[in-house]
Amino acid sequence: MTDGAVPAAGNTATRNQAARNAPPGLLLTTPGGSRFHFDPGALCLELLTTGGPGPYARYEVLHRPADLAAWLPPSRLRLPADAVRISPAELAGTRALRDALWRLAAARAHGRPGEPADYAVLNRAAEHPPLVPRIAPDGTAAAPPTADGAQLTSTLARDAIALLTGPYADRIRECAGHDCRLIFVDTSRPGRRRWCSMERCGNLHKVRALRARRESQEAPPAAPDPADSGRAPADPPSESMG
Repeated sequence: MTDGAVPAAGNTATRNQAARNAPPGLLLTTPGGSRFHFDPGALCLELLTTGGPGPYARYEVLHRPADLAAWLPPSRLRLPADAVRISPAELAGTRALRDALWRLAAARAHGRPGEPADYAVLNRAAEHPPLVPRIAPDGTAAAPPTADGAQLTSTLARDAIALLTGPYADRIRECAGHDCRLIFVDTSRPGRRRWCSMERCGNLHKVRALRARRESQEAPPAAPDPADSGRAPADPPSESMG
């Protein structure tokens, strides 16, 4: 997370319309009110912006089933908020999957193996049938038939398994910002992505680097040491000195 960034709020109709027109990724809002676009590169990693285990629990936004439903329109699923019926138990299952994925993705980003218990969480969630994809006449994603929260969680788990076992598994990274822990998969051709967003951490890095260069260039020369005043210059070292 970066300073507690959370998905931008808004009413359901506004979110649904914005989702249809927006590029892949999420619009996050910091505690200070600034917004920036974050594309983690995978559906399952978008879920990590809703909270997480341990220190990320303070960023939790999935308190009720309606909160998870509100995440659907801006996510890569591009589904209406009422497309999936989510029970409190199914919400708990999605949160458990998210927390396990947080640990696995962070471990992979730092070259560490994940815990078997977390892989087991993904496998159990993926055992359920996933959401059935459908397309509307206007070419946008349509609501799946008779969908429930277990199907949503299965879809997310299968996406996570595909990512962790696929060709981009070694490109899962943590933002290089010093106060940011957002995780993304670098799908760019050169594979050199460092930041969650150039609008956010990339720009902050540039500002800090520019400030540091200016300060080093404007630093006054060091004043002579008063203790050295009046002393004769020291003899040069002998050529025999190593």
